[in-house]
Amino acid sequence: MTRTALGIPTVRPVHGHGAIALDQPFRQSAQEQLGNAQMRANIRHATHTIRGKRARVVEELPDWQELRRAGSALKQQVMADLPALLEQLEANVTARGGVVHWARDASEANRIITELVKAKGVDEVIKVKSMATQEIELEEALKAEGVAAVETDLAELIVQLGHDRPSHILVPAIHKNREQIREIFVREMAETDETLTSEPRDLAEAARRHLREKFLSTSVAISGANFGVAETGTLAVVESEGNGRMCLTLPETLITVMGIEKLVPTFQDLEVFLQLLPRSSTGERMNPYTSMWTGVTEGDGPQEFHLVLLDNGRSAVLSDPEGRSALHCIRCSACMNVCPVYEQTGGHAYGSVYPGPIGAILSPQLTGVEEGANGTLPYASSLCGACYDVCPVAIDIPSILVHLRDEEVQAAHAAKRTAIREAEG
Repeated sequence: MTRTALGIPTVRPVHGHGAIALDQPFRQSAQEQLGNAQMRANIRHATHTIRGKRARVVEELPDWQELRRAGSALKQQVMADLPALLEQLEANVTARGGVVHWARDASEANRIITELVKAKGVDEVIKVKSMATQEIELEEALKAEGVAAVETDLAELIVQLGHDRPSHILVPAIHKNREQIREIFVREMAETDETLTSEPRDLAEAARRHLREKFLSTSVAISGANFGVAETGTLAVVESEGNGRMCLTLPETLITVMGIEKLVPTFQDLEVFLQLLPRSSTGERMNPYTSMWTGVTEGDGPQEFHLVLLDNGRSAVLSDPEGRSALHCIRCSACMNVCPVYEQTGGHAYGSVYPGPIGAILSPQLTGVEEGANGTLPYASSLCGACYDVCPVAIDIPSILVHLRDEEVQAAHAAKRTAIREAEG
């Protein structure tokens, strides 16, 4: 695969998790989720807590709106110069000892990653939390080839051990409370027993014991990337727990999967996003752990580095002037924490890897309004505009929702016209 991936039509990925069917309209799945009072209480408590923290740290910055405009402008620049920036990134990663792979779609990305893992002769890998790998259903692809992928992010681990699926971009287990998490750990972790309490400190310590051996013994790690710097070939992962730092430094081989839109042109541009992202996501002034690496350094960290650049529908989104700003998203989840619809239905109702307002505009564009229930997702909104107000890169989500509603109507009319013509012979 070469850089000519840009512009090549993508194979539409198929996602299938949990009880909510992907072809089930949002209205129907939302009604089912509305009956889960415990889930709704868990999500309401968590989202209100996070958005309160966000509001406080944002108010500290007198130039917050200027930062938003700067972030938006940088993302517009990236979209305008994407082919050249990707080639620059590839050249700099390669020059520093890394290997770059281009994947047109989920199937190709999974094949590349699976072959890299199997070439190492291992049957287990550790993972950093990654929306891109969830999008392509990498865990399932590896499992089909006899390779277990162990999630190391605490919330992702909870979801994995609970045989569940994420319901939030930033806090995948937001729909679970402490007692429910304790039940999962006692049932699934051999290291625990009934003496485990539901205190956060005890739950975190149980997860730490469970993962420590994995960190020290696993030779292959898979990560996503929050940012890729075209100017230097540097990749960046920001996190709160330190599990990412362990995955990125201890294994012999590191495979990173990055959506092609995650670029920034220069290293200095990170200054903008490293102020916007933590405040918008966790309500922190800075991320506790910001890990950056550039290629391979002899005797320090992984000695083999592979970067998989993922298209998977992004080129198609880029071709739509009215919808392409969905690619500006930096996966902070601020829009989900203020959305009155998400607060009541939770993430599972969306039937998508990307729930909430951003999922309502991103999923239909990546895989088409005609795919599964995608055509109903743009209606999963009151168009109140709260998502636009908090978006750190000022994505006008309501306007894109209206645009996608129009596309869905046009597609439905076209299907009816085709059916009528076929019936008339």
